[in-house]
Amino acid sequence: MGDPTEPRPPGREWSDALLEALFTESPTGLYLFDEDLRLIRMNSAARGWRGVAVEDHMGRRLGEVVPGFDTEAIEAMLRRVLDTGKAAIDFEQRGFPPTDPTREYVASISAFRLQGRGDTAARIGVAAEVTDVTGPFRARSRVLLLNEASERVGRTLDMTRTAEEFVEFVVPALADAATVDLFDCVLRGGEPPAGPVESHLPLRRVARRDSASTGGDGDEPLPLISLDPPTPYTQSVVDHRPRLLQQPGVDPGVPGTGGRDPRDEESGSVLVLPLVTRGVALGVAVVRRNNHSDPFDEDDLAIAAEVAGRMALSLDNARRYEREHATARTLQRGLLPPALPRVSAVETAHRYLPGHDAGGDWFDLLTLSGGRVALVVGDVEGHGLAAATTMGQLRTAVSTLAAMDLQPDEVLSRLDDLMARMAEERTRLAGDAASDQHSGASCVYLVYDPVSRLCTFARAGHPPPVLVRPDGHTQVLDGGAGPPLGLGGLPFEAADMELPEGSLLALYTNGLIEGRRASDDALGRLQRVLGHPGRTLADSCDEAVAAVRPHRADDDAVLLLARTRSLTSDSVATWTLPLDPAIVSTARTLAGRQLASWGLDDLAFTTELMVSELVTNAIRYSTGTVVLRLIRDGDSLLCEVFDNSTTAPHLRRSRDSDEGGRGLLLVAQCSRRWGTRLTATGKAIWAEQPLPAPVAAERLSQRPVDPGPSASRDPGAPA
Repeated sequence: MGDPTEPRPPGREWSDALLEALFTESPTGLYLFDEDLRLIRMNSAARGWRGVAVEDHMGRRLGEVVPGFDTEAIEAMLRRVLDTGKAAIDFEQRGFPPTDPTREYVASISAFRLQGRGDTAARIGVAAEVTDVTGPFRARSRVLLLNEASERVGRTLDMTRTAEEFVEFVVPALADAATVDLFDCVLRGGEPPAGPVESHLPLRRVARRDSASTGGDGDEPLPLISLDPPTPYTQSVVDHRPRLLQQPGVDPGVPGTGGRDPRDEESGSVLVLPLVTRGVALGVAVVRRNNHSDPFDEDDLAIAAEVAGRMALSLDNARRYEREHATARTLQRGLLPPALPRVSAVETAHRYLPGHDAGGDWFDLLTLSGGRVALVVGDVEGHGLAAATTMGQLRTAVSTLAAMDLQPDEVLSRLDDLMARMAEERTRLAGDAASDQHSGASCVYLVYDPVSRLCTFARAGHPPPVLVRPDGHTQVLDGGAGPPLGLGGLPFEAADMELPEGSLLALYTNGLIEGRRASDDALGRLQRVLGHPGRTLADSCDEAVAAVRPHRADDDAVLLLARTRSLTSDSVATWTLPLDPAIVSTARTLAGRQLASWGLDDLAFTTELMVSELVTNAIRYSTGTVVLRLIRDGDSLLCEVFDNSTTAPHLRRSRDSDEGGRGLLLVAQCSRRWGTRLTATGKAIWAEQPLPAPVAAERLSQRPVDPGPSASRDPGAPA
């Protein structure tokens, strides 16, 4: 006898019961088709599913059994399974069964071939399992749609472009038409209005798209829209709730919808989506389907509201960026010089080219003692408010250092120390995160003396100046190179050269010559443009900008041109005096005669007084000869006394009992300004007086006037 514990093969009755239980208990629809794909059996779950009636379907074709789906595609799939024997898994089909013709359903079909036992057994038919996957399909579609929205909407920090990306996404993916309206103050970068709407909603239509039209509004001005509350649109902005309107203007569930909004014409279904972020509304988006499309449902509302919420966050980020960007631009323009002074030493013209982001480029022309001028161009790393404020600090520091008559390399050394201290302060206040922000800057500082025609300059990580000689020959001044500002502890060196009168100096920032390609020789093009003599400086600026930087770039740029002049012998008088106290009287006489020859007799008394005090002071402390120099420069008269002593005088208030110490006080009272500068052999004490008004006006009228930036070529130049 066999083992009683060994399982016995089931009998036919047991097999029939098992098969019947499978068809009865299975939660998914099971269908059996013969070789002609006619239904021979279905289970209980299949009966009554999506329009499948219980009665009289045996022997019928698939189209009669499951109406509303693409029966040709399903039968083709079943035929392949029957012919090849290869099972089909999760064959998805979408349709509108008669039980719910307004709602789309998705079915997943898996099929396998049925055949008898044995290798030679003939095929019997095909079995199909049908599962309703409408819910998972819609959930998956929603996730895919939201993922696509996150990739396509909010890719830029531009509010108008973000709104356009939204309408381009929802039409036709979700709707037939869409509009985005923002508060006018939000569009300008201001704060959105808070509190309830009182009378009107001042909205600006920033984007629209209609599947029936070819595009939006193009370059037309954005229309201003005001809706009389209460409407579904105003209510959505107030209570921050999205709304689904199947019959716009007649929905009793929405307060104040007795009147029809003009935007609802021919709309079969409308979604009103308030654009809310951080508890305030920025505007409203309206998404529509026309009467020929399926109406929106709650799932559509949920998807659209989530996409609108993401767009609102991107809009708010863009608004905040625009506000900071506008503040940085305003600050930067306020920190740049409104106009360069007119001086005798050089004729100047400049162009400031704003980039997409406010940067830290700056320029300046500073007047120094002895008729000299300093030309400065600098560039702070980075963009935004931090770069603009750092630029303002550096420009102020340069002006202060220039007043001390320091050499160019000394000026850059002081700026380097300042940048290092600023970096330490940022790190101390904000931690290590601030150490990488705006940690460096570049600068070129150039001093030109119109008496000696000597040009002295130094660079801190800055592009070299370009020199154009009067004959048109160009030269890149590579000397005076040094590290960028902010590294600390590294030396700077100055280079000097004598320039012929009429030479052209070009100072610029990296933003002007950085090409779009590595092979772009922007510096070479700049040399070729500037090398054509006979042009005005304003024309040279415009042509250089057009040749080197024809399109607006991300970084701002500066171009400063200066044509040198020299002071002729009829404007400068120099005398070398011995160390003899008796020579002071001679110095006064020489100065008086020179002023008479210049027609400046009105300044004789004060000038002779200053000459007497300065020469006497020099003779007292010097060990060599003393040099007296008078310079008639523009609207000023300069008196300079040179000696070989490095002891600088200090202005102090003398006591009543003091017998001396009042000389510098007299000089300060009689002059517009005075000062001391060190020279290679000692020092120079100088004092400046204004020329009488008629003489100054006559001399100023003889100077060429810089026409300033061209409004058409340089709209971003400081006013």
